[in-house]
Amino acid sequence: MKSIKQNKSYRAVFVIVAIGVVLGAAILFWKKDSGATASETGHEEKPAAAGKAEAGKAESKHGDEEGLVHLTPQQIQQAGIRTATADAATIENAVQLPGEIRFNEDRTAHIVPRLPGVADSVQVSLGQKVRKGEVLAVISSPELAELRSTLNAARTRLDLARTTYEREKKLWEDKISAQQDYQQAQQAYQEARIAASNAQSKLSALGVTAGNGALNRYELRAPFDGVIVEKHISLGEAVKEDANVFLLSDLSRVWVDVVVAPKDLGVVRVGETATVKAAATDLTATGKVSYVGALVGEQTRSATARVELVNPSLAWRPGLFVNVSLVQGSKRAAVAVRSDALQTVEDKPVVFVKVAEGFKAQPVVVGASDKSYTEILQGLTAGTTYAATGSFVLKAEQGKGSAEHED
Repeated sequence: MKSIKQNKSYRAVFVIVAIGVVLGAAILFWKKDSGATASETGHEEKPAAAGKAEAGKAESKHGDEEGLVHLTPQQIQQAGIRTATADAATIENAVQLPGEIRFNEDRTAHIVPRLPGVADSVQVSLGQKVRKGEVLAVISSPELAELRSTLNAARTRLDLARTTYEREKKLWEDKISAQQDYQQAQQAYQEARIAASNAQSKLSALGVTAGNGALNRYELRAPFDGVIVEKHISLGEAVKEDANVFLLSDLSRVWVDVVVAPKDLGVVRVGETATVKAAATDLTATGKVSYVGALVGEQTRSATARVELVNPSLAWRPGLFVNVSLVQGSKRAAVAVRSDALQTVEDKPVVFVKVAEGFKAQPVVVGASDKSYTEILQGLTAGTTYAATGSFVLKAEQGKGSAEHED
C-alpha cells in the first residue's frame, strides 16, 4: 500500500518539474524575439534620420543658390546678353493714349460725276497714284451734250446780235437809220450776251468746258495729287450724277485720331509735340497736336484729339492702330536701368545682376518709367552691373532650373 502512495508522489513531482521546464523555455524564447525586433527597429530608424539630415543639407544648398543662373562667358555671348551699369538717368513723365491713323480729310475727295451717263473708259486702277488734272474716267452724258448744244447756239446768236447791233449803231450815227432800230438791236445784243453767259455758267458749275470733240464726252479729272483708295466704276457701267465713283486721298500727310480720357484733357493741348508709335510694327514718328475736341462723347465718355503726321513713304496707313505719347515733364532718377532689363518673377519685378557664376535675379522696387529707362527705388545701387538686353533668356533659364528642382 505504501509503495503505491510513493509512486503517485513521484509522478506529481515529475509533472510539476516538466511544466516548469516548459514555462522557462517559453520565457527565454519570448525575450530573444523582443530583442531582435528592437534591434531591427533601431537599424531602420538610423538611415531615416541620416536621410533627413542630408535632405536638410540639400535644401540649404538650394536655398543659397535660389535665383542664380549659371552661365559661362561663352554662353552669355551666344545668348546675346549685353550688360550695363545702373546709373542716374532722366526719365520723362509721359501719358500714353490710344489712337488710329485716318485720312487727312482736308486732302480727301469723293469724286462724283455730277451728270448721269455711261462709262466710256476708266483710265485708273485702285491704289494708283495720280496727278492733279489727270483724267480718271470718261463718261458719255446726254445731258452734257444738251448743255453744250445750248451754249453753242447761244454763242451763235450772240455773234449775230453783235453784228446787227454794230451795223444799226453805224447807221444811226450816220443818220440813215432810226434810233428805234438801233435801240432794238442793242437790246437783242444784251439779251444774247446774257443767254450765252448763262449757258457757260452751267457748264462751269459742272466743272466741264464747251469742248471741241464729242458734245457728250465728260472727263472726270483729279482735283489734286493723291492715291485712288476707292473705285466704284467700271467700263460700260451706268452711273448717276451723285454716285461716288472714286475716293481720292493725298496720303503724304495723315491724321491720327487720339482717344483722350477726361483725366488727360489737361495734358493734351494744341501745339504740343506727340510721339506716335505703331502698335503692330516698329514705326515711330513725331507730330503736333492740331485739334482737341470740345465735347465728350456720350457713349465713349472720351474726347477726340488730332495729331498730324508727315507721311512721305506712305508707311502710315489709314486704319493702323497706334500709341500716342505726350510728355508731361521729366525727373532725374538717382538709380535707373533699361526698361527692357526688367522681368517679372512670381509677380515681382526683378533685375538680373551679374555675379561671378553668371546672373542672379535681384528683386527691386520700381518708380517712374518711360520707354528707355525705369527708376529703381530699392534693390540696386549705382554702379551695379546688370543684364540690359537678353534678360528674358535668363528668366527662361531660371524657370527651367526651378522645374528640374521640383521634379
